[in-house]
Amino acid sequence: MKTWLRHHIYALKTAIRRLWLTPFSSVTNIIVIAFVLSLPLSVGSIVTSLAPAIKSVSFNPVVTLFMKDTISIEQTQELSQQLQQEYTEDIQHIDVISKQQALDTLRASKEWAESLNVLPANPLPHSIIITLSEKASTDHANSLAAAWGKDSAVEMVQFDSDFAKKLEGILYFFEMLLIILAMGVIAIVIVTIFNTVRMQALVQRDEIAVARLVGATEAFVRRPFLYLGAITGLCASILSIGLTILALSMMNSAILVLSESYGQSFSLILPPFSWLIMTIILVMIIASLSAIWSVTKHSKF
Repeated sequence: MKTWLRHHIYALKTAIRRLWLTPFSSVTNIIVIAFVLSLPLSVGSIVTSLAPAIKSVSFNPVVTLFMKDTISIEQTQELSQQLQQEYTEDIQHIDVISKQQALDTLRASKEWAESLNVLPANPLPHSIIITLSEKASTDHANSLAAAWGKDSAVEMVQFDSDFAKKLEGILYFFEMLLIILAMGVIAIVIVTIFNTVRMQALVQRDEIAVARLVGATEAFVRRPFLYLGAITGLCASILSIGLTILALSMMNSAILVLSESYGQSFSLILPPFSWLIMTIILVMIIASLSAIWSVTKHSKF
């Protein structure tokens, strides 16, 4: 156990020494990987921030049923009870609004009060406002709204699903963009670490040859390069998180002005901490494997 630990400590120190001996190359590689990695992190932050807002629209839709003029409030209440019983799993909450309640609500608004006073009668219908459960997707809500609209007592159904679909489409676009960027980052990490280790292996060829002559195993020779890749991936990942935080703060300054103009509060946030840790580990693993691949290919001399 002590020998194994001593070998790994030696490999770690050797990797740090090799990075220290080529500071310009090491720092450049770290910055390049960090900048590239910050792109999917930024898109991931957008997806993380948009998802709750989109889910609140698409998974909690409200369907409004407007009754025909010939339908009384008693018949409206009876229909609401029937819907509640038949669609228990789909309906989270249901309200019946009489035409008088709707008229009183509009009269409470200064914009509508004068206009409604000149009307000879109440033109508003009775209505049923149905809040669907969280399990109801946009497509399912559309099918429910279409089915309820066929009822003989219903004059019109109001359900704006286009906006929800647009939001879902935007989220899907960012998710696909995140996957594409992640694949690009993996390719760039592999190429960057591969070339870095290739140059290191060629520069250290005499040292590697001497180590082999004195009985060093291939694992002993390659282990420092593995740590070199892992350290590069770790530093680049941490730097990319810092760059992402800086980018989000700049974007949030612009978003704040826009959201306040709509009376809403919205800001972009980093993905969960566990997600960031998994990203760092994944980058370190990819960088290490790329380093091992490169040193295996270019240290055969």
